[in-house]
Amino acid sequence: MSEESDERLSREEYAAIAAFRLELRRFLAFSEAAAAKVGLPAQQHQALLAIAGHDGPPTVGFVAEQLLVAPQTAAELVSRMVEAGLLTKAASPRDRRRVALTPTPKAEALLARLTAAHLEELRTLEPALTRALGRMRRRSVEE
Repeated sequence: MSEESDERLSREEYAAIAAFRLELRRFLAFSEAAAAKVGLPAQQHQALLAIAGHDGPPTVGFVAEQLLVAPQTAAELVSRMVEAGLLTKAASPRDRRRVALTPTPKAEALLARLTAAHLEELRTLEPALTRALGRMRRRSVEE
């Protein structure tokens, strides 16, 4: 970003981004607390969401991509989740060299409970998020 473009940023733009980030942090704080309440680390919760929402057999590489972590970190996370009874691993039906991950019934029950709570929280936060996004959009339209 050049110095010239910095000068064009207004207090309102900074405030709009700050408001949006605040709402995101509120949601993330809620999410981490909700996962902790059921005994699930936030990273494992995020991995379960990615796996459950993936079309096709998810792999450790997929988990790494979705969590923005190194493949080795994802492999360690998956191993902990297998040990905790949250995932099973099996040879991928499409490529026997790959390992497909499947949530266990225990993981599915936890995920269903957490997802219901998260959807409710998002409904609560939606007006604030919409206002924050609207503030940013209005500014870009005015330019």
